[in-house]
Amino acid sequence: MNKFVFVENLEETLNLGKKLSRKLNPQSIVLLQGPIGAGKTSFVQGIAKGLSISEDITSPTFALSHHYNSGRIPLIHLDLYRLKNITSAKEVFFSEEEEAIQKKAILVIEWPELIEPVIDNFWKIEISYAKNFGRNYEIRDPKNLLASS
Repeated sequence: MNKFVFVENLEETLNLGKKLSRKLNPQSIVLLQGPIGAGKTSFVQGIAKGLSISEDITSPTFALSHHYNSGRIPLIHLDLYRLKNITSAKEVFFSEEEEAIQKKAILVIEWPELIEPVIDNFWKIEISYAKNFGRNYEIRDPKNLLASS
């Protein structure tokens, strides 16, 4: 099922991420796509807030991944922006996926285009700039969990 949501500002972005966090389970995978500056990391901050994670959530563009263990479900935040070949992207993804399985963590991936074909069951969030302001979110739900929200 796809759900379309328009958000006007940062507060609404955080609230949308927080709302989605209630639908996620340990070992859920969330793919985030959108242009630079669209609000992918802000959306992850909302997910983290919904999971009661106390650490500051920052973009892992240079580190590739950040791990947050303080919430009710651990969160692994992966950013594949700097990886330009599929072999490197898959290597990083499979390593982080294994850790997510062991920790029973949620895995959120920014810039997942190179690895999307090798993942089976995932949420996909596509963020785009709205015409005059705000953002449009298209949320693809792997298990039709949004039908009840």
